[in-house]
Amino acid sequence: MSPMDWVRPSGLDIEVLRGIRGPSAPIEALLARIEDHLARRQGYVAFSGGKDSLVVLDLARRVDPQVPVVFFDSGLEYPQTYPYLEELAARWQLNLHVVNADPPLLTLLTHGGRWDHHAPIHDHGAGAIHEALISRPAATAHRDHGPGELWGVRAGESAGRRIAYTKALTGLQCGCCTSPGQRRERHGGILHRHDGTVAYGPIWDWPTREVWAHIAREQLPLNPVYEILRRIGAPEHALRISHLIDGGRLEQGRLTWLRRGWPDLFDEIATLLPRIREYV
Repeated sequence: MSPMDWVRPSGLDIEVLRGIRGPSAPIEALLARIEDHLARRQGYVAFSGGKDSLVVLDLARRVDPQVPVVFFDSGLEYPQTYPYLEELAARWQLNLHVVNADPPLLTLLTHGGRWDHHAPIHDHGAGAIHEALISRPAATAHRDHGPGELWGVRAGESAGRRIAYTKALTGLQCGCCTSPGQRRERHGGILHRHDGTVAYGPIWDWPTREVWAHIAREQLPLNPVYEILRRIGAPEHALRISHLIDGGRLEQGRLTWLRRGWPDLFDEIATLLPRIREYV
């Protein structure tokens, strides 16, 4: 490839540059750990439709092309995510399973009353949302596929995630490692939960640039929501795929991007949750 291949008429092609970058660490070690994780615990890949879980799915399929893939549907996902999921499942012949939130997130938010100044407040706070979106769906997935989970949660995304990974690693008493570096290489990215399940994030310590580089290098099919967010001017930290509304990042403009990119959908949701207009 010549330097001229890096340039389109509109300028430098950042995706080409990302694809040229080689991985910062050998992928083979990650594949070996994924294989060991699945052999010990079975389980599934938690796929959100976002970039991080896409990379984990790509790695896991190299180990087992038929690894179970679970999509947890909150009922309030970006509309482009659903056809994207169907197309990806057909293209990669995924062993895909969809677990629906019960009740759906929009139902919880509407009935809870906290998003409407004129509605009565019911006891549908963070605990009820966590139960409907995380606890019960995860229990279903683990019941069907085993106690293991592969996910794309990275330490660099938030202080809470960084602390969780750090605590798990520093508190580990494995008896097999002779240095912190060896412990990190062998056991980093693993979280043991109170219910006996074990989550492993193969890319837990990857910076965001490494995630994008892997996607470009391997030409992985990306959720079109990212292109919409980029087109309307969303910054890097806002390029996240999750359910449309939750209690996080509202002050950082999350709902502004929803209104700009999906104005009709925003208006429809606002008829049920009028307080979302206070954040744009």
